[in-house]
Amino acid sequence: MIKEELLDFLRDGGHELTEEVEGAVRNLAEILDAQQKKLDDVELALAWLKKKNDEREVNTREVPISELDRWHVHPKTGHIHHESGKFFSIIGVKVEGAEGREVVSWTQPMIKQEECGILGILCKKIDGVMHYLFYAKYEPGSIAGLQLAPALQATASNLARAHGGKKPLLSEYFEEGGKGKVLVSVEQVEDPSRFYHKTNRCMIVEVDENEEVDVPDDFIWLTLPQVKKFLKIDNIVNALARCVLGSQ
Repeated sequence: MIKEELLDFLRDGGHELTEEVEGAVRNLAEILDAQQKKLDDVELALAWLKKKNDEREVNTREVPISELDRWHVHPKTGHIHHESGKFFSIIGVKVEGAEGREVVSWTQPMIKQEECGILGILCKKIDGVMHYLFYAKYEPGSIAGLQLAPALQATASNLARAHGGKKPLLSEYFEEGGKGKVLVSVEQVEDPSRFYHKTNRCMIVEVDENEEVDVPDDFIWLTLPQVKKFLKIDNIVNALARCVLGSQ
């Protein structure tokens, strides 16, 4: 109702209702809906994330490459690779002719992963208010412990189960022909200063408000104003979730 009132106000004022305008109105209406129902505060969600962090017992330590399970160093190239040939490899590159940079030539290691991953956030209306689903995810290189990550954060190798484990949770919503309504689907180049030919597809998929989404208790539904508040707090939302949110 708020959305239609805002659109009518703009229409009556002679404003052109472009796709960008309608998107901004939709976001504003979501914020106002959440505020009206007192669903914009983040204190409970922050407490939930802290509790999850306190409960998580994970130990990460540096070890020699030779101690990695199923990872090997190629005797001729020196590249580090998984024995399956999937996931990624660490390669060396030499750059020349980079005019406009600090230096025009250099060498560096890079992560080579020539496949497109999926970064996906689900959304649905709960009691009439749009909510977005995030995963409190641990990454071994993070200084922050658990961070709010996309509901699905997977490479093509993960989806193909090259690791021999389970298919990623919720992947059925984001694969081609999947469940739900695709609101955003944008392919982006992933940090080309570190990754070689790596891309990710940023997706937001809406599911029907009557559909039950079965997720473990390390997932959380957040309203848009809660998400926006979290984006302004250090080390809460991970970089990949920020990419998805910046694509809408």
